[in-house]
Amino acid sequence: MNSKELTRLLCSLVDGQIDVSDAAERLKQLPFEDLGIAQIDHHRELRQGAPEVILGESKSLEQLRIILSAMVKKKRNILVTRLDEEKATTICNQFPDGEYDSEARTFCLIQQQIAITGAGKILVVCAGTSDLPVAREAIITARMLGNEVEQLVDVGVAGIHRLLARQELLQQAAVIIVVAGMEGALPSVIGGLVAKPVIAVPTSVGYGAAFGGLAALLGMLNSCASGVTVVNIDNGFGAAFAANRINRKS
Repeated sequence: MNSKELTRLLCSLVDGQIDVSDAAERLKQLPFEDLGIAQIDHHRELRQGAPEVILGESKSLEQLRIILSAMVKKKRNILVTRLDEEKATTICNQFPDGEYDSEARTFCLIQQQIAITGAGKILVVCAGTSDLPVAREAIITARMLGNEVEQLVDVGVAGIHRLLARQELLQQAAVIIVVAGMEGALPSVIGGLVAKPVIAVPTSVGYGAAFGGLAALLGMLNSCASGVTVVNIDNGFGAAFAANRINRKS
């Protein structure tokens, strides 16, 4: 939305030609910024309850700089996912107020205080230490979206007593994200223990027949536990975004 369109819309509102609800509906659809290499959707938060997130993978440093600069001017909180350490070093120098998490490969720049909008806590459960990068991506994303998040690490089925000892934590969560590789059995176990939404995240962790996470994905899709939903391989971001919508206050 440019200044002329905004002025025209506001004048229509003042003159009584449209009401407040009509103006709000139009604002949901109109504004974006054409940068040539990207079209920044500045009003995504108004429509969807969360601002646009930048996928750092496959973008050049110059493209990231242009996009980040445009978003910084709008004073929005910024999340970049799948950002490797080489690019992150330059990005952190250019935007020193941001913070890079090397394990999650995320860059966060907080320009406004994050309000807690979740009705309850999101619990991220990680089967093994090797699954932590995907779990960290989910944790950081969920927190940036305004949720209280707890984590439970290294409680895979190879030592199920570790999980059973933490059932109180499972029962207290509003939504549970379960991150697992290998055969992907952990979401089924947790799905059989709780009456909460369970979002399963297969990871690419595993030996040859794990096929880069495909075995875990198929295992989770074929879960015999009711209420288990599955996202794509290594998609901690997608799991957190879905959990945020489930957990959002009405």
